[in-house]
Amino acid sequence: MKMKNYIYLTTAILLLASCLDENPRDRLDEDKAFNSVNLYLNTIGSLYYYVGGHEDAQGLQGTARGIYDINTFTTDEAMLPTRGGDWYDGGLWQALYTHHFTPGLSPFGDSWNYLYKVIVKCCQAIEILEAYYEDNQTATEYLEYVAESRALRAMYYYYLLDLFGNVPIVTSTDISMESAQQATRSQLYNGIYEELESLLPLLAEARSNQEGLYYGRMTRPVAWFLLAKLALNAEVWTDNDPTDGVHANGRDIMLDCEGTKLNAWEACIYWCDKLKDFGYQLEKDYSLNFAVYNEESKENIFTIPMDKDLYANTFKNLFRSRHYNHGAALGMDAENGTCATVSTVLTYGYGTDHLDNRYRLNFYSDTVYVDNKIVTLDNGQPLVYSPLEVTLDLTGSPYEKTAGARMSKYEIDRTAYSDGLLQDNDIVLFRYADVVLMKAEAKVRNGQDGDVELNAVRSRVGMDHRAATLDNILDERLMELAWEGWRRQDLIRFGRYHTIAGNPNVDESDAHTTLFPIPGRALTLNTSLRQNPGY
Repeated sequence: MKMKNYIYLTTAILLLASCLDENPRDRLDEDKAFNSVNLYLNTIGSLYYYVGGHEDAQGLQGTARGIYDINTFTTDEAMLPTRGGDWYDGGLWQALYTHHFTPGLSPFGDSWNYLYKVIVKCCQAIEILEAYYEDNQTATEYLEYVAESRALRAMYYYYLLDLFGNVPIVTSTDISMESAQQATRSQLYNGIYEELESLLPLLAEARSNQEGLYYGRMTRPVAWFLLAKLALNAEVWTDNDPTDGVHANGRDIMLDCEGTKLNAWEACIYWCDKLKDFGYQLEKDYSLNFAVYNEESKENIFTIPMDKDLYANTFKNLFRSRHYNHGAALGMDAENGTCATVSTVLTYGYGTDHLDNRYRLNFYSDTVYVDNKIVTLDNGQPLVYSPLEVTLDLTGSPYEKTAGARMSKYEIDRTAYSDGLLQDNDIVLFRYADVVLMKAEAKVRNGQDGDVELNAVRSRVGMDHRAATLDNILDERLMELAWEGWRRQDLIRFGRYHTIAGNPNVDESDAHTTLFPIPGRALTLNTSLRQNPGY
């Protein structure tokens, strides 16, 4: 049972609950909104409202048609197949899966707008803190508050770096999106890395995933995780033009690690070890990280706080995946959409004697049971999900409504509101298993042995030893991190994203789709912007 620590209600809970109103300071006059009591809540506190969301394309995860979807449904991990009259949506999901990317595709424009909206709000928060500094903050508070805002802003630029690459940089509300100057991807990369590293001493050395004063906030371990990701993806993210076939070698990319220069792979290991030394560890039970009350996870690093009585953040992923009758058996609704691809379930060993133990945790598959009773279709026959029958267009197939293994992973909150969208499971964004696999990969890329790290993750779920080759690490990342939104980034880093199965009619030999197109609306508003190569 989740136990609320009411000692911190006046800070952390008010911080998030008050943010159910997008502009809470509108209720107070300016002097009261930014006095010593309300200053944090109405500057930095209000920024956390946007990490989760309840409308399409808002939030880093949990909603639809935004960052999570373009990181997942453009890969070989999962798809939203057309099921007769369902899920065609003007060809959107087929366009994403087959990489028919255009500047006008709505999830690109909506994700761009969301990320920049939060960046501008971070700039506003910093400027307000500066304006009210002398009257309402000590010097220490001022430095810490500004650092937290800047680190959040850097995290949002991290997503722009990954998705769009060569983007405008806005660091002040005096700079409009119409006049912002476009940076190269490598310039943005270096800026984010230097910003996060410089802010480390001012960020709280505290767990963000656990209830308390820093619950759901940007803390030093969250920044360490981002720095590890930046180092691991350095070859990709310092490349301004992925279509020219030329990029730096990670061994030649030198990064500062608190005063020591290390190559990209060594830097990744350095930041991973920071998280290890801080006390993060693999939970003995994989499923505990996704339980209804998962705030005490030793493994989760950064989450979107969820509480159906306090926050408006929603989690649509489970709802969107289950068959209608499956949802009804749980006392909820469902949309019968999302499913795993055939290649994903085969990677887990589906249909063999070597099925990975995480398969049943991550997917609903075959005959469906709820409360130990078989779920039935409208005709009285058992509901059977058929993992190997899924194709991008199932219209007319006997498996039209039942093809594909469906998302499980998160424990179902049977007390959830709004058909399960308002649940008590915190949404996991960053966790330590990813860190362990990052370290394994960095070691292998640096000519070292990553067996210990790879097999720590495998042994936790009772799986046998595997050699830490890059191919095995990529497969392990798919199995361990399924449904967590990392597949696109991983495939790009391994040079597989533009060659995945399912795209036979798309010429991606130049790898231009490893960057999404800058949205057409952004190009219209700011005529100095240049489109990414290949579009």
